[in-house]
Amino acid sequence: MKEFRLAAGAVSAGLVLIAAPVAAFTLNGRDGDRSGESQGVQPGVPSWTPAPSASAKGPRAAAAPDGSGYTAYVALAGASAIAKVDVTDHTILSAAIRGDQAEGVAVTPDGTKVYVAVTGQYQVKAVDTATLKTTRIVVGAYPEDVAVSPDGSQVYATVTGGDTGQGGSQTVAVISTATDTVTQRIDVGAAPRRVVFAPDGRHAYVTTARGLVVIDTANAEVSGHVTGIPTAQSVAVSKDGTRLYVTQPDADTLWVADTARGRVIGRISAGAEPWSVTVTPDGTKVYVADMNSDSVGVYEPATGRHLADVAVGRLPGSIAVTPDGSEIWAGNIMTGTVSVISTSTDTLTTTIGDGTADATLNIAPLGISFVKNP
Repeated sequence: MKEFRLAAGAVSAGLVLIAAPVAAFTLNGRDGDRSGESQGVQPGVPSWTPAPSASAKGPRAAAAPDGSGYTAYVALAGASAIAKVDVTDHTILSAAIRGDQAEGVAVTPDGTKVYVAVTGQYQVKAVDTATLKTTRIVVGAYPEDVAVSPDGSQVYATVTGGDTGQGGSQTVAVISTATDTVTQRIDVGAAPRRVVFAPDGRHAYVTTARGLVVIDTANAEVSGHVTGIPTAQSVAVSKDGTRLYVTQPDADTLWVADTARGRVIGRISAGAEPWSVTVTPDGTKVYVADMNSDSVGVYEPATGRHLADVAVGRLPGSIAVTPDGSEIWAGNIMTGTVSVISTSTDTLTTTIGDGTADATLNIAPLGISFVKNP
Protein backbone atom coordinates (compact mmCIF):
# COMPACT_ATOMS: atom_id res chain seq x y z
CA MET A 1 0.00 0.00 0.00
CA LYS A 2 1.23 3.49 -0.76
CA GLU A 3 1.80 5.40 2.43
CA PHE A 4 2.26 8.93 3.64
CA ARG A 5 3.95 9.39 6.98
CA LEU A 6 5.18 12.85 7.79
CA ALA A 7 7.13 11.65 10.80
CA ALA A 8 9.14 9.24 8.71
CA GLY A 9 9.77 11.85 6.02
CA ALA A 10 8.14 9.84 3.23
CA VAL A 11 5.23 10.37 0.88
CA SER A 12 3.15 8.14 -1.31
CA ALA A 13 4.59 6.70 -4.47
CA GLY A 14 4.17 9.14 -7.33
CA LEU A 15 3.97 12.22 -5.10
CA VAL A 16 6.57 14.96 -5.10
CA LEU A 17 8.53 15.47 -1.90
CA ILE A 18 9.95 18.93 -1.38
CA ALA A 19 13.05 18.47 0.75
CA ALA A 20 12.88 21.70 2.67
CA PRO A 21 13.35 22.49 6.36
CA VAL A 22 10.20 22.65 8.43
CA ALA A 23 8.86 26.18 8.36
CA ALA A 24 8.92 28.21 11.53
CA PHE A 25 5.76 28.94 13.45
CA THR A 26 6.59 32.44 14.66
CA LEU A 27 4.21 34.28 16.93
CA ASN A 28 4.34 37.17 19.30
CA GLY A 29 3.71 36.50 22.96
CA ARG A 30 3.23 33.27 24.89
CA ASP A 31 3.74 30.08 22.94
CA GLY A 32 2.79 27.51 25.55
CA ASP A 33 4.89 24.72 27.07
CA ARG A 34 7.72 24.05 24.67
CA SER A 35 10.37 22.42 26.86
CA GLY A 36 11.84 19.16 25.59
CA GLU A 37 10.35 19.51 22.10
CA SER A 38 12.02 19.83 18.74
CA GLN A 39 10.78 23.07 17.23
CA GLY A 40 12.07 22.65 13.65
CA VAL A 41 12.50 26.42 13.37
CA GLN A 42 13.45 28.04 10.11
CA PRO A 43 14.19 31.65 11.11
CA GLY A 44 12.47 34.42 9.24
CA VAL A 45 9.62 32.41 7.73
CA PRO A 46 6.19 33.37 9.13
CA SER A 47 3.36 30.86 9.06
CA TRP A 48 -0.20 30.72 10.33
CA THR A 49 0.19 33.87 12.40
CA PRO A 50 -3.04 35.28 13.86
CA ALA A 51 -4.57 38.15 11.93
CA PRO A 52 -4.64 41.50 13.77
CA SER A 53 -8.45 41.37 13.86
CA ALA A 54 -8.28 38.04 15.67
CA SER A 55 -6.44 39.34 18.73
CA ALA A 56 -8.11 39.22 22.12
CA LYS A 57 -8.83 42.95 22.01
CA GLY A 58 -9.65 43.19 18.33
CA PRO A 59 -13.07 43.18 16.65
CA ARG A 60 -14.86 39.87 16.24
CA ALA A 61 -17.38 38.65 13.72
CA ALA A 62 -21.03 38.43 14.64
CA ALA A 63 -22.28 35.18 16.12
CA ALA A 64 -23.87 32.53 13.93
CA PRO A 65 -27.60 33.02 13.20
CA ASP A 66 -28.66 30.40 15.75
CA GLY A 67 -26.66 32.12 18.49
CA SER A 68 -24.03 29.39 18.51
CA GLY A 69 -20.43 29.39 17.43
CA TYR A 70 -17.54 26.98 17.13
CA THR A 71 -13.80 26.88 17.58
CA ALA A 72 -11.51 24.67 15.53
CA TYR A 73 -8.16 23.20 16.52
CA VAL A 74 -5.90 22.33 13.59
CA ALA A 75 -2.83 20.10 14.03
CA LEU A 76 -0.01 21.60 11.96
CA ALA A 77 2.46 18.71 11.78
CA GLY A 78 5.11 20.60 9.86
CA ALA A 79 4.96 23.58 12.19
CA SER A 80 4.89 21.53 15.42
CA ALA A 81 1.89 23.47 16.66
CA ILE A 82 -1.89 23.55 17.01
CA ALA A 83 -3.74 26.50 15.50
CA LYS A 84 -6.88 27.74 17.24
CA VAL A 85 -9.31 29.08 14.64
CA ASP A 86 -12.60 30.96 14.91
CA VAL A 87 -15.06 29.05 12.74
CA THR A 88 -17.45 31.97 12.25
CA ASP A 89 -14.99 34.37 10.64
CA HIS A 90 -12.21 31.88 9.76
CA THR A 91 -9.50 33.82 11.57
CA ILE A 92 -6.55 32.24 13.35
CA LEU A 93 -6.80 33.18 17.02
CA SER A 94 -3.54 31.71 18.32
CA ALA A 95 -0.94 29.00 17.98
CA ALA A 96 -0.06 28.71 21.65
CA ILE A 97 -0.26 24.92 21.85
CA ARG A 98 2.92 23.20 20.70
CA GLY A 99 3.46 19.61 19.62
CA ASP A 100 6.41 18.09 17.77
CA GLN A 101 5.02 16.76 14.47
CA ALA A 102 1.47 16.84 15.78
CA GLU A 103 -0.66 14.66 13.50
CA GLY A 104 -3.87 14.29 15.51
CA VAL A 105 -5.95 16.60 17.69
CA ALA A 106 -9.19 16.22 19.66
CA VAL A 107 -11.03 18.43 22.11
CA THR A 108 -13.30 17.47 25.00
CA PRO A 109 -17.02 18.24 24.54
CA ASP A 110 -16.85 21.02 27.14
CA GLY A 111 -13.85 22.61 25.42
CA THR A 112 -11.66 22.59 28.51
CA LYS A 113 -8.93 20.26 27.21
CA VAL A 114 -7.22 19.60 23.93
CA TYR A 115 -5.41 16.32 23.31
CA VAL A 116 -2.61 16.22 20.76
CA ALA A 117 -0.93 13.18 19.20
CA VAL A 118 2.68 14.35 19.39
CA THR A 119 4.12 11.88 16.92
CA GLY A 120 7.70 13.12 17.21
CA GLN A 121 7.82 12.60 20.98
CA TYR A 122 5.93 9.29 21.45
CA GLN A 123 3.45 11.27 23.52
CA VAL A 124 -0.07 12.56 23.76
CA LYS A 125 -0.24 16.02 25.28
CA ALA A 126 -3.22 17.11 27.36
CA VAL A 127 -3.54 20.90 27.31
CA ASP A 128 -5.83 23.01 29.48
CA THR A 129 -7.36 25.47 27.01
CA ALA A 130 -7.70 28.24 29.62
CA THR A 131 -4.24 28.11 31.20
CA LEU A 132 -2.23 26.16 28.58
CA LYS A 133 -0.96 23.92 31.37
CA THR A 134 0.34 20.78 29.69
CA THR A 135 0.55 17.15 30.81
CA ARG A 136 2.68 14.78 28.76
CA ILE A 137 1.37 11.23 28.49
CA VAL A 138 3.76 8.61 27.10
CA VAL A 139 1.81 6.21 24.88
CA GLY A 140 4.39 4.58 22.59
CA ALA A 141 6.06 5.00 19.23
CA TYR A 142 4.47 7.39 16.73
CA PRO A 143 0.96 8.10 17.99
CA GLU A 144 -0.94 9.17 14.89
CA ASP A 145 -4.47 10.02 16.00
CA VAL A 146 -6.56 10.82 19.06
CA ALA A 147 -10.32 10.79 19.67
CA VAL A 148 -12.33 11.85 22.72
CA SER A 149 -15.31 9.73 23.77
CA PRO A 150 -18.73 11.40 23.47
CA ASP A 151 -19.04 11.68 27.26
CA GLY A 152 -15.56 13.22 27.52
CA SER A 153 -14.24 10.62 29.94
CA GLN A 154 -11.68 8.89 27.74
CA VAL A 155 -9.24 9.48 24.92
CA TYR A 156 -8.19 6.77 22.50
CA ALA A 157 -4.76 7.20 20.91
CA THR A 158 -3.59 5.07 18.00
CA VAL A 159 0.03 4.02 18.48
CA THR A 160 1.05 3.42 14.88
CA GLY A 161 4.71 2.55 15.43
CA GLY A 162 7.68 3.20 13.20
CA ASP A 163 6.13 1.35 10.26
CA THR A 164 2.65 2.17 8.96
CA GLY A 165 2.38 -1.33 7.47
CA GLN A 166 2.60 -4.84 8.90
CA GLY A 167 5.66 -4.03 11.01
CA GLY A 168 3.97 -1.32 13.02
CA SER A 169 2.75 -1.18 16.60
CA GLN A 170 -0.52 -2.92 17.51
CA THR A 171 -2.01 -0.90 20.33
CA VAL A 172 -4.55 1.77 21.10
CA ALA A 173 -3.79 3.57 24.35
CA VAL A 174 -6.79 4.41 26.54
CA ILE A 175 -6.35 7.65 28.49
CA SER A 176 -8.50 8.84 31.39
CA THR A 177 -9.32 12.53 31.01
CA ALA A 178 -9.77 12.77 34.80
CA THR A 179 -6.16 11.77 35.52
CA ASP A 180 -4.46 12.17 32.12
CA THR A 181 -2.86 8.77 32.46
CA VAL A 182 -2.94 5.61 30.35
CA THR A 183 -5.34 3.20 32.02
CA GLN A 184 -5.39 0.40 29.44
CA ARG A 185 -3.91 -0.74 26.14
CA ILE A 186 -5.94 -2.54 23.49
CA ASP A 187 -4.30 -4.84 20.94
CA VAL A 188 -5.97 -4.07 17.60
CA GLY A 189 -3.50 -5.57 15.14
CA ALA A 190 -0.93 -4.15 12.78
CA ALA A 191 -0.39 -0.39 12.60
CA PRO A 192 -3.51 1.35 13.98
CA ARG A 193 -3.97 4.63 12.14
CA ARG A 194 -7.21 6.55 12.72
CA VAL A 195 -9.91 6.16 15.35
CA VAL A 196 -13.48 7.43 15.80
CA PHE A 197 -16.14 6.77 18.42
CA ALA A 198 -19.70 5.79 17.63
CA PRO A 199 -22.11 8.59 18.57
CA ASP A 200 -23.37 6.64 21.59
CA GLY A 201 -19.82 5.87 22.71
CA ARG A 202 -20.41 2.11 22.95
CA HIS A 203 -17.96 1.30 20.18
CA ALA A 204 -14.85 2.77 18.61
CA TYR A 205 -13.60 2.06 15.10
CA VAL A 206 -9.90 1.84 14.28
CA THR A 207 -8.30 1.66 10.83
CA THR A 208 -5.30 -0.65 10.54
CA ALA A 209 -3.01 -2.18 7.95
CA ARG A 210 -5.35 -5.18 7.92
CA GLY A 211 -8.73 -3.50 7.83
CA LEU A 212 -11.21 -1.97 10.25
CA VAL A 213 -11.35 -3.04 13.90
CA VAL A 214 -14.35 -2.63 16.23
CA ILE A 215 -13.72 -1.97 19.93
CA ASP A 216 -16.23 -2.59 22.70
CA THR A 217 -15.51 0.48 24.82
CA ALA A 218 -17.22 -0.82 27.98
CA ASN A 219 -14.79 -3.72 28.15
CA ALA A 220 -11.90 -2.03 26.33
CA GLU A 221 -11.43 -4.96 23.99
CA VAL A 222 -11.75 -5.82 20.32
CA SER A 223 -15.24 -7.14 19.62
CA GLY A 224 -14.87 -7.75 15.90
CA HIS A 225 -13.69 -6.68 12.46
CA VAL A 226 -15.67 -5.23 9.58
CA THR A 227 -15.50 -7.85 6.85
CA GLY A 228 -14.71 -6.95 3.28
CA ILE A 229 -12.11 -4.23 3.94
CA PRO A 230 -8.53 -5.46 3.34
CA THR A 231 -6.73 -2.37 4.58
CA ALA A 232 -7.94 1.03 5.79
CA GLN A 233 -6.61 4.54 6.26
CA SER A 234 -9.44 6.80 7.48
CA VAL A 235 -12.93 6.23 8.86
CA ALA A 236 -16.06 8.30 9.51
CA VAL A 237 -19.30 7.24 11.18
CA SER A 238 -22.79 8.56 10.48
CA LYS A 239 -24.54 10.55 13.19
CA ASP A 240 -27.09 7.78 13.71
CA GLY A 241 -24.28 5.27 14.09
CA THR A 242 -25.54 2.89 11.39
CA ARG A 243 -22.98 3.49 8.64
CA LEU A 244 -19.21 3.60 8.35
CA TYR A 245 -17.23 5.20 5.53
CA VAL A 246 -13.69 3.91 5.11
CA THR A 247 -10.94 4.94 2.69
CA GLN A 248 -8.53 2.54 1.03
CA PRO A 249 -6.10 4.80 -0.84
CA ASP A 250 -4.19 2.16 -2.79
CA ALA A 251 -7.42 0.91 -4.37
CA ASP A 252 -8.92 4.40 -4.93
CA THR A 253 -11.89 3.13 -2.95
CA LEU A 254 -14.38 4.35 -0.38
CA TRP A 255 -16.05 1.45 1.45
CA VAL A 256 -19.53 1.74 2.95
CA ALA A 257 -20.22 -0.60 5.86
CA ASP A 258 -23.22 -1.46 8.02
CA THR A 259 -22.37 -1.29 11.74
CA ALA A 260 -25.11 -3.71 12.85
CA ARG A 261 -23.99 -6.46 10.47
CA GLY A 262 -20.31 -5.59 10.64
CA ARG A 263 -19.72 -5.90 6.92
CA VAL A 264 -19.32 -3.94 3.72
CA ILE A 265 -22.53 -3.07 1.87
CA GLY A 266 -21.12 -0.83 -0.84
CA ARG A 267 -17.99 0.24 -2.70
CA ILE A 268 -17.50 3.68 -4.28
CA SER A 269 -14.75 4.59 -6.74
CA ALA A 270 -13.43 7.68 -5.01
CA GLY A 271 -10.85 9.48 -7.08
CA ALA A 272 -7.07 9.44 -6.93
CA GLU A 273 -5.84 8.10 -3.59
CA PRO A 274 -8.76 8.95 -1.29
CA TRP A 275 -7.13 9.62 2.08
CA SER A 276 -9.56 11.10 4.59
CA VAL A 277 -13.34 11.05 4.82
CA THR A 278 -16.17 12.80 6.64
CA VAL A 279 -19.97 12.66 6.51
CA THR A 280 -22.49 15.45 7.07
CA PRO A 281 -24.64 15.26 10.24
CA ASP A 282 -27.79 14.65 8.19
CA GLY A 283 -26.09 11.76 6.39
CA THR A 284 -26.87 13.03 2.90
CA LYS A 285 -23.31 13.67 1.70
CA VAL A 286 -19.89 12.13 2.15
CA TYR A 287 -16.74 14.14 1.43
CA VAL A 288 -13.42 12.53 0.58
CA ALA A 289 -10.00 14.19 0.41
CA ASP A 290 -8.47 12.86 -2.82
CA MET A 291 -4.79 13.36 -2.18
CA ASN A 292 -3.42 12.82 -5.68
CA SER A 293 -6.02 14.92 -7.47
CA ASP A 294 -5.80 17.96 -5.15
CA SER A 295 -9.55 17.89 -4.73
CA VAL A 296 -12.40 16.88 -2.44
CA GLY A 297 -14.91 14.45 -3.89
CA VAL A 298 -18.58 14.70 -2.94
CA TYR A 299 -20.78 11.58 -2.90
CA GLU A 300 -24.35 10.62 -2.13
CA PRO A 301 -23.98 7.68 0.28
CA ALA A 302 -27.43 6.22 -0.33
CA THR A 303 -26.70 5.63 -4.02
CA GLY A 304 -22.91 6.02 -4.30
CA ARG A 305 -23.49 8.74 -6.89
CA HIS A 306 -20.60 11.14 -7.50
CA LEU A 307 -21.99 14.65 -7.04
CA ALA A 308 -18.99 16.94 -7.46
CA ASP A 309 -15.25 17.51 -7.22
CA VAL A 310 -14.05 20.64 -5.46
CA ALA A 311 -10.52 21.84 -6.25
CA VAL A 312 -8.54 22.60 -3.08
CA GLY A 313 -4.83 22.93 -2.24
CA ARG A 314 -2.01 20.48 -2.86
CA LEU A 315 -2.23 17.02 -1.26
CA PRO A 316 -5.38 17.29 0.87
CA GLY A 317 -4.78 14.81 3.68
CA SER A 318 -7.29 15.72 6.39
CA ILE A 319 -10.98 16.57 6.30
CA ALA A 320 -13.73 17.39 8.79
CA VAL A 321 -17.27 18.74 8.85
CA THR A 322 -18.36 21.52 11.19
CA PRO A 323 -20.83 20.32 13.85
CA ASP A 324 -23.68 22.28 12.25
CA GLY A 325 -22.97 20.63 8.89
CA SER A 326 -22.54 23.89 7.01
CA GLU A 327 -18.85 23.62 6.09
CA ILE A 328 -16.21 21.07 5.13
CA TRP A 329 -12.61 21.85 6.10
CA ALA A 330 -9.84 20.17 4.10
CA GLY A 331 -6.24 20.39 5.27
CA ASN A 332 -3.76 20.66 2.39
CA ILE A 333 -0.46 19.03 3.30
CA MET A 334 1.86 20.65 0.78
CA THR A 335 0.08 23.97 0.42
CA GLY A 336 -0.12 24.34 4.19
CA THR A 337 -3.64 25.77 4.19
CA VAL A 338 -7.19 24.72 5.03
CA SER A 339 -9.79 24.93 2.26
CA VAL A 340 -13.34 25.70 3.41
CA ILE A 341 -16.20 24.28 1.34
CA SER A 342 -19.88 25.16 1.62
CA THR A 343 -22.01 22.01 1.90
CA SER A 344 -25.02 23.81 0.43
CA THR A 345 -23.27 24.66 -2.85
CA ASP A 346 -20.23 22.33 -2.82
CA THR A 347 -17.97 25.23 -3.73
CA LEU A 348 -14.82 26.63 -2.15
CA THR A 349 -15.71 29.67 -0.05
CA THR A 350 -12.42 30.62 1.61
CA THR A 351 -8.90 29.45 2.39
CA ILE A 352 -7.43 29.66 5.88
CA GLY A 353 -3.73 30.46 6.16
CA ASP A 354 -1.51 33.48 6.45
CA GLY A 355 -1.92 34.47 2.82
CA THR A 356 1.55 33.79 1.43
CA ALA A 357 2.27 30.49 -0.30
CA ASP A 358 5.96 30.34 0.60
CA ALA A 359 5.19 30.88 4.28
CA THR A 360 2.77 27.99 4.57
CA LEU A 361 4.73 25.38 2.61
CA ASN A 362 5.30 22.21 4.68
CA ILE A 363 2.97 23.29 7.50
CA ALA A 364 0.94 20.11 6.87
CA PRO A 365 -2.48 20.44 8.59
CA LEU A 366 -3.10 16.76 9.38
CA GLY A 367 -5.82 16.93 12.04
CA ILE A 368 -8.93 19.08 12.55
CA SER A 369 -11.27 19.09 15.57
CA PHE A 370 -14.27 21.32 16.37
CA VAL A 371 -15.94 22.26 19.63
CA LYS A 372 -18.98 24.41 20.39
CA ASN A 373 -18.20 27.63 22.19
CA PRO A 374 -19.57 27.94 25.77
